[in-house]
Parts: sequence; structure tokens; C-alpha cells
Amino acid sequence: MRHGKKVNHLSRKTAHRKSMLANMACSLIEHKRINTTVAKAKALKQFVEPLVTKSKEDTTHNRRIVFARLRQKEAVTELFRDVAVKVGDRPGGYTRIIKLGNRLGDNADMAMIELVDFNDVYNASKPEKKKSTRRAGKAKKAEDTTPVADTPAKDKKETPAAESKETPATEEETAKDAQEPTNEKE
Repeated sequence: MRHGKKVNHLSRKTAHRKSMLANMACSLIEHKRINTTVAKAKALKQFVEPLVTKSKEDTTHNRRIVFARLRQKEAVTELFRDVAVKVGDRPGGYTRIIKLGNRLGDNADMAMIELVDFNDVYNASKPEKKKSTRRAGKAKKAEDTTPVADTPAKDKKETPAAESKETPATEEETAKDAQEPTNEKE
């Protein structure tokens, strides 16, 4: 019985699972966010967070432990140089999982896992909006639109109006001409 065993095997043998998680962790460290399935994202979160915690203390021993798990020198270097500096004051929770929906091919639940401190959208400070009174905003808009709207509108209104007066006159004349010959025949 497998009571108390919380490891998600992800339908893979041990060596395959460890290699896959190591490769995904290196991609996450390099690109700061990756798209994957929800199950793999949760497994990757458990795999990466202890490594990021170890990278906060830059010692030879910690570098060797992280390298034994990641197996890529460039990823270890970037983790200790760039990522550890940004997450230095964070006590944990270095990654965020955002669910995206289902994949078209097999309807698998997809998610985006990202390093929290490297997200520009969530971490951007909101720009302060200038407070203005409603009257000032409406008055400016009304003044600006009035001179611009009057000049073209007058030209447009005069031209169609002149044409519209002429067209009924010609229609009335044609109607009278059409009625007169019929009256003569009767």
C-alpha cells in the first residue's frame, strides 16, 4: 500500500521523471516562465522551490547540491547570480501557477508557472492618476468640439439640403407630366 506517499509519478519511471523535472526547472530559470500541464507545474513547484531557497546562500556546498539536481552549469549560474538576488528577502513562494484552460489536442489542463519576482505585469507599480473635477473635463471637451463641429457641419447641412429641395421639385414635375397625358386621353 502507498499510504503517505505524496509524490506524483506523472506516469513516468523515476529516472525519466527526475530528468524531466530538471530540464523543466532549467527552462523556468532561464525563461522565468513556462507553459505546461497543471500536474507537471505542481510537481515542478515542489522541485524548484527548495533549490531557490538554497541559492539564497551562495556557498560551494549549496552550489554542488543544486548542480546535482539541475545538471546544467548555466542554469546554476543564473540561479545563484540573478534569481537569488531578486528573491533574497522573500521567505518562500517563489513560483506562481496560473491556469490557462485546456489544450486543444487532448483537452489537458494547462497552466503557466513563473517566478514571482520576474513578472512585470503583477509587480509593476500602478501609475498615479491625476484627479480632475468633472466640470473641468466636460468644459474642455465642450469647448474643443464646438468650433470644430460647427464649420464642417454647416457645409454638409447646406449642400444636402439644397439637393433635397431640388429632387422633390423634379419628382413633382415628372408626376404632373405623367398625370397630364392621362387626363387628355380620358
